[in-house]
Amino acid sequence: MLVSTTHTSPFSPLRLGPVTLRNRFIKAGANEGMTPDGMPTKALVKHHRDVAAGGVAMTTVAYGAVSPQGRTFLHQFYLSREVVRHLRVLTDAVHAEGAAACLQITHGGSFTALRPSSGRPQSASSGFNAFGFLHGILLQQAMSETDMYRVAGEFAQAAVLAREAGFDAVEIHMGHGYLLNQFLSPLTNRRVDSYGGSTEGRSRFPAMVLRRVKEAVGAHLAVGCKLNQTDAARGGIDAKQASVTAKILQDNGADILTLSGGHNIFSPWALFGSPMPLADMRAQARGLGRIGVWALTMQQPKALAFRELYFLEHARQVRRAVSMPLALVGGVKSLAAAQRVIDEGFEGVALARALIHNPAFVNDLQDARVISSGCTSCNRCVMGIYDPSGVRCVLNDDNDPGLSKRLAAD
Repeated sequence: MLVSTTHTSPFSPLRLGPVTLRNRFIKAGANEGMTPDGMPTKALVKHHRDVAAGGVAMTTVAYGAVSPQGRTFLHQFYLSREVVRHLRVLTDAVHAEGAAACLQITHGGSFTALRPSSGRPQSASSGFNAFGFLHGILLQQAMSETDMYRVAGEFAQAAVLAREAGFDAVEIHMGHGYLLNQFLSPLTNRRVDSYGGSTEGRSRFPAMVLRRVKEAVGAHLAVGCKLNQTDAARGGIDAKQASVTAKILQDNGADILTLSGGHNIFSPWALFGSPMPLADMRAQARGLGRIGVWALTMQQPKALAFRELYFLEHARQVRRAVSMPLALVGGVKSLAAAQRVIDEGFEGVALARALIHNPAFVNDLQDARVISSGCTSCNRCVMGIYDPSGVRCVLNDDNDPGLSKRLAAD
């Protein structure tokens, strides 16, 4: 928990559990796409070393699956003994620049393009698999309590491996339509047992995961959760429900919550607060994937336009419900916006696209070289998730594609 609230600058230190950050700026987890063979590469190391050198207090390596079955895409890495030495290269590079390293740990549940070796992808409830359908996987299977205990154990073991790899923190992904959000969201949780129904019931399995992770590494690593405060879709999570879940996570020992929103199936544009790059997506889509792009084109609000701090109104409700540290993600592109996050009572400033555009953005703000980012929120960087050379800003695309072919520990 944060112990000092006397400083109000985003450049002041922040304590999270056993970890002290040099300032309040956190590189948010944003899938880098820099593991083309399911292993960290030199490009991934460079990506995080650059933002660490650029002034952030902590950089979050995104989307580490807790098991092979927890992956969404074939090129996503999962936590194993083999991957630890490659991740150690990354954490050593980040630490050399004076920053902390966080690993986001996740399970895709039924949000997967990979067909299981047996059975169906698992989720909170059985039935039609909207994302899987685009990859020829029509149905999903509800998890049993035995399944839940197994997966909670996988999260705990992934956190242990994260510690061995040199990370200072782990972030349990509970948002955006992945497995734990599939339990939290009324859009996907139709259970009638104690893991469904009320917000408290839907929060039960995610809270179990948090407890197991805290028991495994909480004395050594900060343990955070990425939480949807809104699914941005009718019938989904809203700020009132998120506030209940946030209180449960606080009571179960979370050191920080990163407040996000949007859903990969029902409202992907809401993650970014601005239109998706539909032309790029249409050009890249293949097979049934074209149906997904067509559906997104029909769903996306026509008048959608970017504004800074687009999740702030929801986050205020969560802030009133808990006393624990909170980081706000969603459209921080200026010093004024970062300062407003702190002034509104949030402890952390989480951002991604501004750092993809300029890894030195935090240092540039602190040294008054800039007051705002040159990022245009075009979201074309999102397409790098599916590109072997990885996420990059199209406004200053100078990445070396060869880095994405070389393993981190080569």
